[in-house]
Amino acid sequence: MTRMSEAVDIVRARGFAVVRDCVDPALATEWRDALDVLVKAQRAAISERTAQDDYMVHNPMMLDAGFYAVLEHPAVVAALDGLLGDTSIVYACTSSSMPAGGSNYSRRVHVDCPRVIPGYITNIGVIVALDDFTPENGATYFLPGSFERLDAPTEEEFFAHAERVFPRRGDLVVFNARTFHYGGLNSTDSDRHALTLNACRSYMRQRFDYPRMIAPDVASTLSPVVRRLLGFDVRVPASMEEYYLPEDQRLYKANQG
Repeated sequence: MTRMSEAVDIVRARGFAVVRDCVDPALATEWRDALDVLVKAQRAAISERTAQDDYMVHNPMMLDAGFYAVLEHPAVVAALDGLLGDTSIVYACTSSSMPAGGSNYSRRVHVDCPRVIPGYITNIGVIVALDDFTPENGATYFLPGSFERLDAPTEEEFFAHAERVFPRRGDLVVFNARTFHYGGLNSTDSDRHALTLNACRSYMRQRFDYPRMIAPDVASTLSPVVRRLLGFDVRVPASMEEYYLPEDQRLYKANQG
């Protein structure tokens, strides 16, 4: 069985790895049911402006506080710390659900990170499988070793060499976000649910300004790990007064990578 230490090495070499039995099945089922509620609510409120994100719930933890637990799950933290160090932050957190009888935004050859720095990982993705991935419900394809190439492969090249991953509910798929991948087609009559976390280096910008988005009374209840991942330790001062705050009140903490 691949454990996280092995997975880190595999991701460095091949670009992706499946890590089995990370999330307790009961907890994964709880998250799955909660996400299903959010997806249905998102679809009910879809508009012309947001249609491109159909089945893509941004920042589920801000809609259901139970999802903050995903950010501090030991296996998720171990994956991010093992590949990015212990100062990484969340770039984005979304649902990655595959609709019944169809597909979504991921059904194309693509990467989740635009930049390439040879020999240096800037972004890591973690897919938390909340349902079993199968050939029938749209399991994801990855192209091994493709994370340092600048040109996107054609679909012909991609499918000639791609491998499909089949995590079960509670497994993680950890991947270099520069690895080319492709979402499958869900031909079943049930939605297939998952969460995807994209983390980046502490000096990079996030998709959302979480310290501004999250209410202070909620932020004060979050654990140090969650606060770090959401960027609370790398805020930029907005005044000279904030710049000269005492050490224990600094917005940009020391030793953040």
